[in-house]
Amino acid sequence: MSSSAAPLRVVPPAAPADPEVAERAARRRFTAEYKLQVLRHAEACISPGDLGALLRREGLYSSHLTTWRRQREQGSLAALSPKKRGRPAVPPSPLARRVAELERDNARLTQRLQQAEAILAVQKKLSEALGIPLTPGDTARSS
Repeated sequence: MSSSAAPLRVVPPAAPADPEVAERAARRRFTAEYKLQVLRHAEACISPGDLGALLRREGLYSSHLTTWRRQREQGSLAALSPKKRGRPAVPPSPLARRVAELERDNARLTQRLQQAEAILAVQKKLSEALGIPLTPGDTARSS
């Protein structure tokens, strides 16, 4: 062993690569033209294994073909176009806007009433503390 040998260095391990996989995979959407093209290729398959090879090459399932064939039989190219998912939008009721407006007015007026009642209560307490008698009209309105 020679004394001129360099000391060993510890090399830190490389940080693991970030796979950047989405938390939830995005749904695939197929155009109507693509669906028809795949159906034409599927119907052209005559030898055993051709259809399986087509499905593997395109990354499809046999259920795709079944669904697309059913859609094609039911109607037209429009039946094959992708549909918007979820509930259909319900048009707002013509009275809904009026109801919302009246509810806002009711809330505003309720707040003003509470504020007026608080002012009257303070005036009563102040008149009692200062010994100022309230006129008979004032007590009738505040009761």
